[in-house]
This record gives sequence, structure tokens and C-alpha cells, in this order.
Amino acid sequence: MAAAHKTGVYRAVLTGASGGIGAAIAKRLAPQCALLILVGRQRTALEALAESLRACDVQIVCGDLCEQHTLSAIAATVRAAGGIDLLVNNAGVSSFHAFETQDPADIRTQIETNLLAPMLLTRELLPLLGTAPAAQVVNIGSVFGSLGFPGFAAYGAAKAGLAGFSQALRRECADSTVAVRHFSPRATRTAINSAAVNAMNRELRTAEDTPDAVADAFMAFLSGTSATHTLGTAERFFVLVNKLVPGIPDKAIRKQLLQIRKYLPR
Repeated sequence: MAAAHKTGVYRAVLTGASGGIGAAIAKRLAPQCALLILVGRQRTALEALAESLRACDVQIVCGDLCEQHTLSAIAATVRAAGGIDLLVNNAGVSSFHAFETQDPADIRTQIETNLLAPMLLTRELLPLLGTAPAAQVVNIGSVFGSLGFPGFAAYGAAKAGLAGFSQALRRECADSTVAVRHFSPRATRTAINSAAVNAMNRELRTAEDTPDAVADAFMAFLSGTSATHTLGTAERFFVLVNKLVPGIPDKAIRKQLLQIRKYLPR
């Protein structure tokens, strides 16, 4: 059985650290870390974030997680630093588009960044995590991975895959010291959202969180023992209904289609 989740002082890798949710998590995680390795594509943002975090040893790795050399660089940094006991796969991209006209390259980017990259990074670091007395892999997904929504077919498919990967690997690692967990935010006000998505959310009155609220919830989840968590009471209810009686959300979302299509790029 996997070891109890470690609390207190972490040695962590956080991907997507230069984004809204990632930066908010980094600011809260750093005081609980002896080592924090920040990963992202925006060097200037990473360096500024690292400079602001003085509570622990902060290192950065700048690169595209879809490239093997970036994964290798992260692993090399971890080895040189003496190992880690926490991997937070937070990096992700989103695209709101009608699937039938969505660029195939965009679809590949959604799958590679949101699913394949965290899988391959986890594979790269799992042997190093396994040497810690108690370690965690936390994959940050999305409510759209459990509740499909028009305009997010590729994104939702990738996030659903990440949820499935998390569950399967958690069970595979059940007799090890590595716990695998899955955390799903709902709609969040970050730069990842296009103007069309923001306008649609306003019209549909979609409940949205700030990156700070998501980061606070993430830290509470990290200190607990639950294998999974989805933000939002209503979202958790609809995810459950979607599993048990999918026809109900089918009908509810169909009633919103005319509003959604007003904003859907084609």
C-alpha cells in the first residue's frame, strides 16, 4: 500500500509555474519546501517568480514539456539537487473551438501538453520519487475531464485521459511509497481563457475561481489524504449525475447550445 502522504517540508517539482494557477501554487508551496524546482516556458516570468520566493532553495527549468530534452533537463536537475518527494503536474493549455474545424495541430498540442507530457514526465521521475520514504504525484486536471462541454472536445479528452492515468497509476503504485492523486479545478480566471470564453462564461453565469482560490484549495488537498478532489459543490454534483445519468446533463447543455455557439470559433 502506498505510504501516507507526506506533510511539512517538501522537495518538489512544479510544472506550469509561470502561469496563473502555477504561480499562485508556487507562492504557497515554497514556505513548505526545502527545494522547489519551477518548470515553465517563460524564462522571464520564472526568474521573477523564483526571485520572489526566498523561503527555500528555488531552481528553474525553462522549456517545452513536449520536448524530450526538457524532460531530461528536469530529471538531471532533480538528481543534482538530491531528489524530490513531490511532483505537481500543473502545466496545461486550452483551446475553445468547434471540433470539426479545429486545426489538427491544435488538437495534437492539446493531447501532447495536457496528457502525454505529464505522463512522460511522471515516468521520467518515478524512479527518483520511489526512493523517498513518502512521495506524491499530483496531477492537476479539470472538471471538463469528467463533464464534457461543447468547444472543448480535445481539451476534455486530454483531461479525461489524465484522470484515467492518475487512477491507473495510483493502483499500480499502491504497494510502493508513491501516492498518485488528482485535483480538478473548475472554471478559473486566468490568461489561458480567450476573450470568447470569458464572454461566454459571463452570459452563462458560470461560477469561476481566482488562481489564488484554486491554489488555496490545492494546498488544503495536498495536506489531506483524498485521492481525488473536484472544486465546486455544484460541479461535484453534476460530475456525479454525469456518471450515473448522463442524459440529464446532455439535455441541460443542449439548452445552452445556442448561447455557446455565439462564441464558438469556427
